[in-house]
Amino acid sequence: MIMQSRLTALGFYAPQKIVTNQDMMSIVETNEEWILSRTGIKSRHYTAEGEFTSDMCVEAARDLEKRSGTSLADVDMVLVSTVSPDQPMPSMACQVQYRLGLTAGAMDIYAACAGFTYAVVVAQGLIASGNYRKILVIGADNLTRVTDFTDRSSCVLFGDGAGAVLIEAAEHGNLGRSVTGAYGEGGADLYISGFADVINGVEVVKSGKIVQNGRKVFKWAVTTVSEQIKVLAEKNGITLDQIDWLVPHSANLRILEALSNETGIPMSRFLESIVDFGNTSSASIPLALGNGIEKGLLKSGDKVMLFGFGGGLAYAGVVIDWP
Repeated sequence: MIMQSRLTALGFYAPQKIVTNQDMMSIVETNEEWILSRTGIKSRHYTAEGEFTSDMCVEAARDLEKRSGTSLADVDMVLVSTVSPDQPMPSMACQVQYRLGLTAGAMDIYAACAGFTYAVVVAQGLIASGNYRKILVIGADNLTRVTDFTDRSSCVLFGDGAGAVLIEAAEHGNLGRSVTGAYGEGGADLYISGFADVINGVEVVKSGKIVQNGRKVFKWAVTTVSEQIKVLAEKNGITLDQIDWLVPHSANLRILEALSNETGIPMSRFLESIVDFGNTSSASIPLALGNGIEKGLLKSGDKVMLFGFGGGLAYAGVVIDWP
């Protein structure tokens, strides 16, 4: 018998420092109307001096324990999705494992804005193998450390945050079928530079900051994600009308509105984190789930579709019956 997976708990964290659109006007030449009309963002959270991705991961995990009353002591695997680790090595998962005092395996998932959902899918597979029973999945990013604050088209987008979920082996699971995919050809459209000077033959900007071709990524995201949302619903034997909440990566409110138009799912059934937190990459989906809980929207038994997409270019989606 293949063991099923059950999402049982959620926690989240955002740094204390809130940066409004008015604050952004002192950083870069812009104005609130420009930001709102293009992104829908009202504010974002920035890490404090000396606060990094691993710190946010630990805070999200502790929040999960506090909210759920569940101990993490018997977690046997830690998965962390991030593109902004404190260091390239050691992994953030190893740092979390140590700081939480866990006896567990540890591995980072490097899939950018699709990473949190990819990590959920990986956790589901690890549990199905029969080798793991309790997995801590964290999505966290400290994007302000790699933001180019001279580029007004992108710097207004990004914020910092973290979210965590617990996925456990269960006789009756609540995680359904998933979809994953990639369009590696678009790698040069969204990247953070590293060792190599080219991506797919295209010369990169060696700044160590986020570089993106917003127009191309927008078009790819809307076309691909809207198609794959329908595929994912069909794989789970449901119609789009039966999805209580669609939780896509909160990249930009205009992308979410375009997805609503393409799928016919009204914005009233979207959970987002873009307005108050900005684009937090790996953290955006768990932060959106947290928003849904804090506002009293997300209820037990709701059919929830998570769909991450972004750098790679990559995507991943999964359906959950909310616990």
